[in-house]
Parts: sequence; structure tokens; C-alpha cells
Amino acid sequence: MTVRYPDPLRPGDRIGVTCPSSGVAEALRGRLDVAIREIESRGYEVAVGRCMDGSTHVSAPAAERAAELTAMLTDPAIRAVVPPWGGETAIDLLPLLDFERIGRAEPTWLVGYSDMSTLSTPLTLLTGVATVHGNNLMDTPYRTPEGLVSWLDIVTAAPGRAFTQTPPGRHRSGGYDDWVAHPGIRDLTLDAEGSWTRLDGTGDVDVEGRLIGGCIETLANLAGTPYLGTDSFAGDAGLLVYVEACEDNAFTICRNLHGMRLAGFFDRAVAVLVGRTHAPGGRTLSQHEAVLDALGPLGVPIVADVECGHVAPWLPLVNGARGRVLHTAGRSEIVQTLD
Repeated sequence: MTVRYPDPLRPGDRIGVTCPSSGVAEALRGRLDVAIREIESRGYEVAVGRCMDGSTHVSAPAAERAAELTAMLTDPAIRAVVPPWGGETAIDLLPLLDFERIGRAEPTWLVGYSDMSTLSTPLTLLTGVATVHGNNLMDTPYRTPEGLVSWLDIVTAAPGRAFTQTPPGRHRSGGYDDWVAHPGIRDLTLDAEGSWTRLDGTGDVDVEGRLIGGCIETLANLAGTPYLGTDSFAGDAGLLVYVEACEDNAFTICRNLHGMRLAGFFDRAVAVLVGRTHAPGGRTLSQHEAVLDALGPLGVPIVADVECGHVAPWLPLVNGARGRVLHTAGRSEIVQTLD
């Protein structure tokens, strides 16, 4: 499958905001306003959709959310779509989205992580349009640590562009900022040290492939369905598959990864990247051990504690990009090329 990249955004372009899963509670509208102003400060227009209600676990009925997302992704005036955050049940949109119509349209960037993986990963696999697994809209006002990039930087990149990210060596130990009391906060609390960890053995890792992946808790429910098939997508390069756990315990993550492997999701993997997580382990099984138990039989490098999940800071990954992962005793980096 040929990967297609949206045109780079320029000042004056329009960015759509909608909630394909969970909406924004009234108490958090202050943070939403700060995030929108951050985008506008870059010279972009912002179009806020109707599906934004945060009074329940979804922003609107599924048909309305699907219609609004499809409309934004096919509107030539909207060059990127980013939700405030993820959510819980975006899976109800999949049979309602018009993937053929989206695939025929000029590519538009879709950005987000967590429950957005339920939509962005199938979108790339089914249409070949690249998507960004990166910080959501509500996280956008935070200052980006040295070595990383923001999704706002990625969407300005032209096809063929390469960019390198390196882990900053620090992350958030736990908890979240109080956006109700402090909606304008811009400094991330990165109070813990940590680097990438190879789980499957020792030695240097230097491997290339096309990037694809997302949140384990949401993607596991798509394993074995037409929405998560990777065979035709991998091509000759193989896949750099990344996964991350939000909150499920180690035994649940272990079972989910086993199921995804048995369904073939990792068949073309040349390496697996695993996001750092605060999800709980168990008395006899840690999160690292859960990954190794399920994915060790692949016989490929497994690199954990990558900044591609729910633990700040965020290292955005482009579904469909050609990636090269380097992990040695002295350096860790990922280079992504939009080709």
C-alpha cells in the first residue's frame, strides 16, 4: 500500500476540533480555550465542531460523531483534525465512518492518542493516509522538552522530510495537572529519570520499518477484524510496531497482546516499541514481563519505556512513516521520514 501524506500546514490554514469519543466537561472549557488560543497563535484558524458535549462518556450519538469526523476529514478547507483528548468508546464509529470517501479525499492530518488509536490506526491501514499518534489538543499548550517535537511541528513537514527525536531522560512520575484550577499551565512536571529499556536481551538495536501501532486497551478489541489488518500495509520494509498501556493491569495487557499476536497484528514486525506506563503490575507479573511473555516469541527487538503513551512527555509517531530506531548504551533515537 502506498502511504499518502497531507500537504504541510501553513499560516492561515484551518484546523478542526471535534470529539469522536469523549467530550469536554464544562469545568474544563478553560483549558480547551487555552489550547485553541495556542493553535491560533501559530497563525491557524480553528473550527470547533458540534460534537463537544462532556456530560456523558461520549460527546454525541455515534452517527453524529461519525458524520462530523468524516465531514472534517473530507473538507478541503480543513487541513488537520485534532480532538481535545481520547476517551473510551470510539469503536462505535468504525462501522459508520465512510472510509472510501475519506480515502478519495485530499489527505488531512488526524492527530491524537489513547482512544483515538481506535480510529487513526484503522484509517491509515485502510486508506494509506498517514496519521499522527501524538499529544492531544489539551496537551498542546505544554512546552515541548528538548529532543522531542510537537504534532504542530509534524503537520508542517513536507512529504520526504525526515526528523529525529531523542528521549529527554525525564518523565512524569504520576498524576495529572489540575486543569480546572490552572487551565493555563504550560510547564510539564518531569520529576523522574528513565531511559529506554531493551526487554528481549542485550546489545544494540538498529532497525528500520514502517510505523504502525497505538493503545493496547483499544486496539486489542479490533484484533482479527478488517480494521487492524497489516499484511497489505507492511510491504517489503516490515513494520516498526509500537504499543502502549494506559491503565489495565499486567495480566490484562498480557492477554491482550497475546490475542493481538495470535490475530496476526505483529506478523510483519521487525521490532516492537513499548510506551512507558503507570499501569499496575501484579505480585507475580510486571508490565515489562507481560510484554515479554506475549511478544518474546516474535524473536525481534523489544524496546520499552518509549515516550509514546499516556506518560508525559510525548514523542509523536506518524502511522505510515518510514522509521529507523537506534538504541545503544550511549544513544537512543528514532528517525521518521515521511515517504
